[in-house]
Amino acid sequence: MKQRTDSLNALDMKTLNKAFCGALLTASMALSGCGGGSGGADGGDSAAKSNGAVVPVTPASGSAAAVVPTPTPAPTPTPTLSPTPTPTPTPAPAPAPAPAPAPDTNTVPITVERWTGNYANMPYVTVTICIPGVQGGDRCATIDHIQLDTGSVGLRVLSSALGPSLAARLPTQTGATDDPTGNASIAECAAFGSGFTWGSIRRADVTIGGKAAGNLPLQVIADGKYATPPDCQARGGADLGTVAQLGANGVLGIGPAQRDYPAAAQYVLPSGYYYCTSATSCTNTRVPLDTQVMNPVSNFTSDNNGTIIRLPALPSGGQASVTGTLVFGIGTQQNNALPSNPNVLALDQYGYFPTTYKGTRYTSAIDSGSNANIFIDTTVPYSGSWYMPATTLSLSAILSGVDKAASPVTVPFSLANGWSLLANRYAAYDSLGAPSDGMFIWGLPFFFGRNVYTAINNVTVGKQTAPFIAF
Repeated sequence: MKQRTDSLNALDMKTLNKAFCGALLTASMALSGCGGGSGGADGGDSAAKSNGAVVPVTPASGSAAAVVPTPTPAPTPTPTLSPTPTPTPTPAPAPAPAPAPAPDTNTVPITVERWTGNYANMPYVTVTICIPGVQGGDRCATIDHIQLDTGSVGLRVLSSALGPSLAARLPTQTGATDDPTGNASIAECAAFGSGFTWGSIRRADVTIGGKAAGNLPLQVIADGKYATPPDCQARGGADLGTVAQLGANGVLGIGPAQRDYPAAAQYVLPSGYYYCTSATSCTNTRVPLDTQVMNPVSNFTSDNNGTIIRLPALPSGGQASVTGTLVFGIGTQQNNALPSNPNVLALDQYGYFPTTYKGTRYTSAIDSGSNANIFIDTTVPYSGSWYMPATTLSLSAILSGVDKAASPVTVPFSLANGWSLLANRYAAYDSLGAPSDGMFIWGLPFFFGRNVYTAINNVTVGKQTAPFIAF
């Protein structure tokens, strides 16, 4: 298995390639892509990485009866009186059946499966991408197996998943700050712990479940329009421009930020955004916020202040596949209210908070795009990508918010032998762990058996000010 302890995106939220992450941390706001999916191996596993509403039929109102004039009757003899017959009662109409409730439009199924055969703990959703303002036919593509990632921001989709025709017809984003013409196409190099994604920035209408984000800036990975700049390749790691490398058809970044690199609006960040004047000439640039890759949730017209990931608890040896739910909005509908006494962790501007493990304090993040808990423990043996204790360990760590307003939370977790776990080739494990030399990343194992809330910055949910994580 090829390990990916990252989730894919350009905000610096994950681990592995730590030297780069440290540099990126100072440059980008919110989470970023030093992580991707962390995967495992079975000898070679890669760790990473319609309902139609029933519409009730409303009966048409009855038409008024036509008025027929009554002729004046001729006089007749007085009839002999006879008993008046008892009228037959008109049966009461049967009550109309209650209309079936419309399904929640703010929920989307999540699947965790071994889609490519090589990646464990990869949560997937389905999205529909259309040419802006145009729907139907070959102007749209519904794409499954998009990795769900709370450790990055924005939608990134492989050109191969869109198809060459649709990928080419999505309008190119222009308007880079340092582009003297203002008309050159914008492209991006997004870094993750396991590699990078390179491709142009396009605009599209994006639908996820019943929610739509119109004219959204997104990255089309490996569209072949511009050669990969040398400084992008120099970031290290693999080119994640194929399904085999990415482990998905794309990445849906729903971290606690609205844009992927807010600092890029003010500074030319190394190997970040570029304006491209030809197929072989791309130059680093600043880009205005409204041209940057955007969190689709922030662009919804409602239920747009955050998300909830709901995944069931797992048996100790893992599970062949898992189904869960992605919910849009926090405290906006009956199905997304915060619990009465949640654990709330205030985040810094990069999406981080402190975790204290065995007396040492680490910069930390909760990241569904990392497929293991990634942390430092020199007392536990490891081999390659995975920790491999002789027996499953019961561990714990203390999570704290950056504002210190809420009490720290002690979170128990298990650590099993990664290689032994992955031998059964299941899709989901809650005790998978990987070594790190700098941060403590709570990967997908943290999500199993929990409702995990991610609130996007600059919003307020009840008395809580975002960004925050709650569970």
